[in-house]
Amino acid sequence: MKKIGLLRAARLSMALSAAVAASLVTASVAQAAPIPNKTLVYCSEGSPAGFDPAQYTTGTDFTANTFTVYNRLVEFERGSTKVEPGLAEKWDVSPDGLTYTFHLRHGVKFQTTSFFKPTREFNADDVLFTFNRMLDPNQPFRKAYPASFPYFTDMGLDKLITKVEAVDPYTVKFTLKEVNAPFIQNMAMEYASIQSDEYAQQLLKAGKASDINQQPVGTGPFIFRSYTKDATIRFDGNPDYWKPGAVKISKLIFSITPDAAVRVQKLKSNECQVMSYPRPADIAPLKADTNIDTPSQPGFNEGYVAYNTTKKNVENVDVRRALDMAINKKAIIESVYQGAGQSAVAPMPPTEWSYDKNLKVQAYDTAKAKALLAKAGFPNGFEMNLWAMPVQRPYNPNARLMAEMIQADWAKIGVKANIVSYEWGEYIKRGHAGEHDAMLIGWTGDNGDPDNWLGTLLGCEAVNGSNFSHWCYKPFNDLVIKGRNTSDQAQRTQAYMQAQQIFADQLPFSPIAHSTVYQPTSKKVTGMKIEPLGYLRFDGVGVQ
Repeated sequence: MKKIGLLRAARLSMALSAAVAASLVTASVAQAAPIPNKTLVYCSEGSPAGFDPAQYTTGTDFTANTFTVYNRLVEFERGSTKVEPGLAEKWDVSPDGLTYTFHLRHGVKFQTTSFFKPTREFNADDVLFTFNRMLDPNQPFRKAYPASFPYFTDMGLDKLITKVEAVDPYTVKFTLKEVNAPFIQNMAMEYASIQSDEYAQQLLKAGKASDINQQPVGTGPFIFRSYTKDATIRFDGNPDYWKPGAVKISKLIFSITPDAAVRVQKLKSNECQVMSYPRPADIAPLKADTNIDTPSQPGFNEGYVAYNTTKKNVENVDVRRALDMAINKKAIIESVYQGAGQSAVAPMPPTEWSYDKNLKVQAYDTAKAKALLAKAGFPNGFEMNLWAMPVQRPYNPNARLMAEMIQADWAKIGVKANIVSYEWGEYIKRGHAGEHDAMLIGWTGDNGDPDNWLGTLLGCEAVNGSNFSHWCYKPFNDLVIKGRNTSDQAQRTQAYMQAQQIFADQLPFSPIAHSTVYQPTSKKVTGMKIEPLGYLRFDGVGVQ
């Protein structure tokens, strides 16, 4: 913490001339291409839980905050999982793989809003604030506004990163406890969005630290203006954005529309120009509309039933095997996905490297499932709750229907499943807390690395985060860590394939399907890309 203060004192003497020069260059380039006076309306499926990316794990939240308001040190190219420079122009890795040095971009401005007017440009202080807030429970801002950071802890970054320090105002060094092969990919993820230290200090001084989650400030392409819960979010194009020409609309409006049929009608009537998650039944009518484009691609996702392995009954592996065997997955894919999905076997999609093509799936067999239940001590079955999410997701277009089909399947083996649902934010929060017996959930890959599936969804460090099975199994976890701690891809693949075999034996969740992703847009929209990692981005997107 002392070093931050020294940086502020040294800034004028160390980097003022360079920063001013870079700022003038950036500003002059950006101002050479004014933002077109265009408005784009996006019909989204749900309300974000908040606007602080470090606290959340869903695409609904990330579309509304991460890729509108913020940037990260390194970022994914639009429409890709390839990492490119972001707020860091370049980075170096030490020979032992334990030190990453990021060289920061000069001339980047934080957004000016009605609630914050920056007096300086982005620098190392902002990086230190962003990461020390997640690393240090005693950091003043975190003490003023206690929050959990599920991605950061799910991936074990709170234990991996031993130190974040500023070498100078535009150079930051991260020191790791051990080699971590996916570190750069992980640094491009949403939780690593850079916050303004100056804004945080203003909030802290005013006693309003929690406003960081309601009134966001970043360096990104759009400036937050207002949010009416369950109705609209309004953004303005950022005239000072450091990527010249990337902002092509002056107004971006999220029209929050949970009903998929209503989203389709709004798109057809041009009330919105982009919509999320069409139902499979709507694909053909959308394709037939001459004013709408409906591109698609195989989804980097998986929908599944997570069993809370800390709960009575489903803590027994034979019970989990019986429940899995009793689900008619073929019927679910036909009825729920309607031809826009494929059966899932492993805890990751087949397009992920290290996927085990030899993994064997249990056959649908009601009689054998009943026998397994009897062996586990439940010859007459039992009663449990099955949670169904209230919103459409890329990996599950109709959770209610899926839950009803599973409920009917389980009834055949004597298991009475009571279907439960909550508002989406509450659903995730209660799932993290482990209140469910079983829940429908899923995942869209975040960074293209297998660790993001095996570690984030099933690792011991993720038990209170995205590991909704609350499953901590040492033989599996040791293999995940082994894969994480080497940069040799062949060795990583071997460890991950062994881990998948353990998963198939223990079944902490039942894989159901990988869905095809569709992105309906008005033909007036230009530059829209399907993001393989599950969110939507509007930088680079225009309206004719």
